[in-house]
Amino acid sequence: MSHQSIGSTQRPDPIPPDDPRRRAAIVQADDDQLPHLSVAGGTYTVLLAGDDTAQRYTLIDMHVPTGGGPPPHRHDFEEMFSVLEGEVEVTFRGEARVLRAGQTVNVPANAPHSFRTVSGSPARLLCMCTPPGQEQLFMAIGARVPTRTSPPPPRDESAQRDQLEQAKALAAQYRTELLIP
Repeated sequence: MSHQSIGSTQRPDPIPPDDPRRRAAIVQADDDQLPHLSVAGGTYTVLLAGDDTAQRYTLIDMHVPTGGGPPPHRHDFEEMFSVLEGEVEVTFRGEARVLRAGQTVNVPANAPHSFRTVSGSPARLLCMCTPPGQEQLFMAIGARVPTRTSPPPPRDESAQRDQLEQAKALAAQYRTELLIP
């Protein structure tokens, strides 16, 4: 679309025609055919990947037990979290704030942030990233689990460290930077 300044008499570009090759994507978060991945102490279910949305966004259902969540990081794409259940503490540019069910936050591209579940029960979030790609990082580093609410597989400290090192090594490929030593 063309951008216009206020007061411009130029008409905006017309809306393109419908692309009948694209289909509506209908998913069920508890579908065992979807990828359920153990990532950052939670289970992330990729509902819609970039390939499902003409590379416009990705949508991820996150089931995050108390204390779970990613370390501080940043990336060059927008990320939105909508809290469906529980409470999460979101730290944005060093300032922490608790979000509860029904609240949504948009994290601007490149801004340092993290979150962790602080409620006594797991939190459930919908996460949308635009453009997509974050789901590919999760697929590369996450261990497959059977369901949307499956706990992460048991890992000793060494296995956890290995997954973190793998994430650090791959992060730049997926336009992400982990902000941990």
